[in-house]
Amino acid sequence: MTTAVSVRDVSKRFVIRKDKSLKERVVNGRRGAAHKEDFWALRGVSLDIEAGSSIGLVGPNGSGKSTLLKAIGGIIQPTSGEVLLRGRLAALLELGAGFHPDLTGRENVYLNAAILGLSRKQTDGYFDAIVDFSGIEPFIDTQVKFYSSGMYVRLAFAVAVHVDPDILLVDEVLAVGDEPFQRKCMDRIRGFQAEGRTIILVTHSLSQVAELCDRAVVLQHGEVAADGKPIDALRVLRDDFAEIEREDLARGQAEHHGTTSRPAAEVTAVRVAVRGEVVDSATITPGEDLDVHIQIACNEPLDAGWILGVGIDTALGQPVFGTNSRLLDMPMTSLDRSRTFRYHLRDVALGEGSYWVAAGILDSTGTRVHRLDQGARLVVESSGRSVGFVDIGATLDTQA
Repeated sequence: MTTAVSVRDVSKRFVIRKDKSLKERVVNGRRGAAHKEDFWALRGVSLDIEAGSSIGLVGPNGSGKSTLLKAIGGIIQPTSGEVLLRGRLAALLELGAGFHPDLTGRENVYLNAAILGLSRKQTDGYFDAIVDFSGIEPFIDTQVKFYSSGMYVRLAFAVAVHVDPDILLVDEVLAVGDEPFQRKCMDRIRGFQAEGRTIILVTHSLSQVAELCDRAVVLQHGEVAADGKPIDALRVLRDDFAEIEREDLARGQAEHHGTTSRPAAEVTAVRVAVRGEVVDSATITPGEDLDVHIQIACNEPLDAGWILGVGIDTALGQPVFGTNSRLLDMPMTSLDRSRTFRYHLRDVALGEGSYWVAAGILDSTGTRVHRLDQGARLVVESSGRSVGFVDIGATLDTQA
């Protein structure tokens, strides 16, 4: 296949200055080296991206994703290495990039199109479609400095997808748009895929990468940590995220230890049991049973009718499942000592991804007493035949 983008041993260095003011910079001018340091956003990154493929660039904040995208788009020049492109490129890299705030939306459409290589006559032919897609026709002759962030993104994306690009670069900016517009953008990206165009996407939405991309590259500290099928690369990234979350959680617990009054009862630990082994972190496949062990320390007696809840959240804290003793019609008797309770969850048909098992205590009036959000970590590894938060067995009857 034809290579659309070739990234060859690209490194990018930025200089971070420690001077806090112009006066300090002048005074320290002769000792400049002592008041600045080098930051390598990219180190020796090499990638070949085939024409017609869709690739997701993922990684923690500060890993070099946007820097690499800007190097591919020619916005910044690498310190070393080179980027080779084949075909017309359109980039949507950051909010308002390429827009002049004192020009109207109409004028900025023609300006952006000219930068992307279109003649005025060609832009005339695309103009109505661009405005219609953006949905901001009433404001097209208003200066863009009066636009909201959502209007910026609408117009910028509309221009980018209507200039007939061979390569489309998209950064996280699509998250600014509202839900209907995001769906419209995703539909257009899928249309580009069907037409055989090359798409390079930077996003923190791992489900979006799994759904849209046929390849994912994980960046860590400016270097390629994983490169392959999305299902494999995202597992590497989720392991990195889990380690970061554990460090943050431990640091937060250390900072708050002893600084707040103790509640009447606390969830001190949540552990999961898979195939008989009770652990803090488990890996399962969709449809397995799961036992959740919840340890409670009782500091003061809890009256009868208190509630014990359990839930499963995504890595971003979005609830995907939850229940409690009241919903299950299991009234709890009074509690005056520390105990461990066990929930049995049948057929946990979660989709591929990383989750947290949480537990909480409410008193008999429904008032929260205590909750442990990130109790046990749960990793679900599926066959890769579906995406989303649930894994539903599906077959296709082509004779229907």
